[in-house]
Amino acid sequence: MRDYQWLHEFCLNRFGSAAALEAHLPQALSAAQLRAIGDDRYLSTLALRVFRAGLKHSLVDAKWPAFEQVFFGFDPEKVVLMGGEHLERLMQDTRIIRHLGKLKSVPRNAQMVLDIQQEHGSFAAFIAEWPLDDIVGLWKYLAKQGNQLGGLSAPRFLRMVGKDTFVPTNDVVAALVAQDIIDKQPTSQRDLATVQQAFNQWRADSGRPLCQLSMMLAYTVNH
Repeated sequence: MRDYQWLHEFCLNRFGSAAALEAHLPQALSAAQLRAIGDDRYLSTLALRVFRAGLKHSLVDAKWPAFEQVFFGFDPEKVVLMGGEHLERLMQDTRIIRHLGKLKSVPRNAQMVLDIQQEHGSFAAFIAEWPLDDIVGLWKYLAKQGNQLGGLSAPRFLRMVGKDTFVPTNDVVAALVAQDIIDKQPTSQRDLATVQQAFNQWRADSGRPLCQLSMMLAYTVNH
């Protein structure tokens, strides 16, 4: 595994200056900022992530105001009461994307949000307080307790709301393979733990958030 210094120098050479590099890197929200986000906004983003999966993002985003309307502003206590008949009616609504499996995921994920509220006070607090040195554990939790949040959906959701995370995109995986950290897309617990350990080391060495390290790794892959 190459050290952070190599990664930093590679990216500096690619962008030509520290300022240019920083301009291309994402920012993570603080725990206080994450706690300040309403749970309805977390549910909205969960649903947006599910609907974006496999579809053109711009198409989904353009229809999102209608989704906000039909799902009561994504108030989890209202959404969780939406039964089969209600969802069947939504299948006739041309303003939204009529995909029954994805529509069904919204009240199911509302239930997860409410369950977490019961235990942690708010879904926001749960997300904010999850330790970054086990971010893959949060992916696993969301995939298991939520609906249609497997694969890259959980890490992409976290990136969307501003929770610091790396995302094992094809470029990031290619970079990790090139450094002999893993030999394929990390899906097993062992491989995910190995990748987490590598990111924890780079984070300790650099003081950078996981999201920036993830992006920098992706930049080491030729395009």
